[in-house]
Amino acid sequence: MPIEIKELHIKINVTEKADSNAAPPNKRETEQNTTADTIEAVMSLLNQKKER
Repeated sequence: MPIEIKELHIKINVTEKADSNAAPPNKRETEQNTTADTIEAVMSLLNQKKER
Protein backbone atom coordinates (compact mmCIF):
# COMPACT_ATOMS: atom_id res chain seq x y z
CA MET A 1 0.00 0.00 0.00
CA PRO A 2 1.57 3.33 -1.02
CA ILE A 3 2.24 5.91 1.63
CA GLU A 4 1.34 9.50 0.86
CA ILE A 5 3.55 12.23 2.27
CA LYS A 6 1.34 15.13 3.34
CA GLU A 7 4.14 17.43 4.48
CA LEU A 8 7.89 17.29 4.26
CA HIS A 9 9.92 19.38 6.65
CA ILE A 10 13.64 19.60 6.01
CA LYS A 11 16.10 21.30 8.29
CA ILE A 12 19.73 21.59 7.24
CA ASN A 13 22.24 23.07 9.63
CA VAL A 14 25.47 24.36 8.18
CA THR A 15 28.23 25.70 10.34
CA GLU A 16 31.35 27.21 8.91
CA LYS A 17 34.40 27.93 10.98
CA ALA A 18 37.59 29.71 10.06
CA ASP A 19 39.55 26.48 10.41
CA SER A 20 37.18 24.59 8.10
CA ASN A 21 39.08 26.04 5.13
CA ALA A 22 42.11 24.08 6.32
CA ALA A 23 40.26 20.79 5.79
CA PRO A 24 41.68 18.55 3.08
CA PRO A 25 40.01 19.21 -0.27
CA ASN A 26 39.06 15.55 -0.71
CA LYS A 27 37.10 15.47 2.54
CA ARG A 28 35.41 18.76 1.78
CA GLU A 29 34.55 17.69 -1.77
CA THR A 30 33.13 14.43 -0.44
CA GLU A 31 30.91 16.28 2.02
CA GLN A 32 29.73 18.67 -0.71
CA ASN A 33 28.98 15.77 -3.06
CA THR A 34 27.04 13.97 -0.34
CA THR A 35 25.03 17.10 0.38
CA ALA A 36 24.34 17.68 -3.31
CA ASP A 37 23.24 14.06 -3.79
CA THR A 38 20.91 14.30 -0.80
CA ILE A 39 19.33 17.51 -2.09
CA GLU A 40 18.87 15.96 -5.55
CA ALA A 41 17.15 12.95 -3.99
CA VAL A 42 14.78 15.17 -1.99
CA MET A 43 13.97 17.28 -5.05
CA SER A 44 13.29 14.11 -7.03
CA LEU A 45 10.87 12.91 -4.34
CA LEU A 46 9.10 16.27 -4.35
CA ASN A 47 8.76 16.19 -8.15
CA GLN A 48 7.33 12.67 -8.01
CA LYS A 49 4.84 13.83 -5.40
CA LYS A 50 3.75 16.74 -7.64
CA GLU A 51 3.26 14.37 -10.59
CA ARG A 52 0.85 12.23 -8.56
